[in-house]
Amino acid sequence: MITYDHPLNERIRTLLRLEDLYAKAYYFFSRSHQMDHHAALLVVFEILEVSCRADLKSDLLQELERQKQTLEALRNNPAISEDALNEVLRDIDNVAGRLHSLPGKVGQHLRENEWLMSIKQRTSIPGGVCEFDLPSYHFWLNQDETLRRQNLTEWLAPMLPIRDGLRIILRMLRDSGKSSHHTAQRGAFQQMLSGRVAQMLRISVARNLPCFPEISANKYAINIRFTALGGTQKPRGCDTDVEFDLTLCNL
Repeated sequence: MITYDHPLNERIRTLLRLEDLYAKAYYFFSRSHQMDHHAALLVVFEILEVSCRADLKSDLLQELERQKQTLEALRNNPAISEDALNEVLRDIDNVAGRLHSLPGKVGQHLRENEWLMSIKQRTSIPGGVCEFDLPSYHFWLNQDETLRRQNLTEWLAPMLPIRDGLRIILRMLRDSGKSSHHTAQRGAFQQMLSGRVAQMLRISVARNLPCFPEISANKYAINIRFTALGGTQKPRGCDTDVEFDLTLCNL
């Protein structure tokens, strides 16, 4: 199955973008070629841009505290494993403590690094980080991979509490919904929400189906149109019935 997450508000949209960026950063960190580490640094700059919202840290802390209170109310519930509950609560406390200890604005340590900011400024120019534009960066890329990885870790480490906070929240959000099976007649599907509240939709489609969902939704209805993409042709609406699973997620 291929699962598509579709956010229904700006806060969840930001968390999903950051989740994707952190995953890409660690993928490139784990590799050794200088071009992989160049790609990793570009992703770090993207994380900096997305996470610069002043209220991101406070949003995460408020949501973690809200989830902690909800979970605390489940104590002594015979249907809940106390060990599993305690593990989740410890994870929340640990991450919340690290978020509280973050000084100032997220990524401030990067903004105060003039060398990194000079590189970031050039990345907005196509081909702007060639060796003749930034010889110091070319020198760094040709250092031993151990040194490059150490530097990258130092630059990203202060922003890891943000990653860990959104990891907990998105995990709980994804686990909050109950999946239902549907069929999109000739590739089209609509469902009225009828007062139900959702912060994110999850749509799972069989991997061998040659189509993908295009989603539009508001607080009243969900509209899904499955689209096929073939060769050099423009995307076109799927004219066959498509089976899929739909999950409405809400914290």
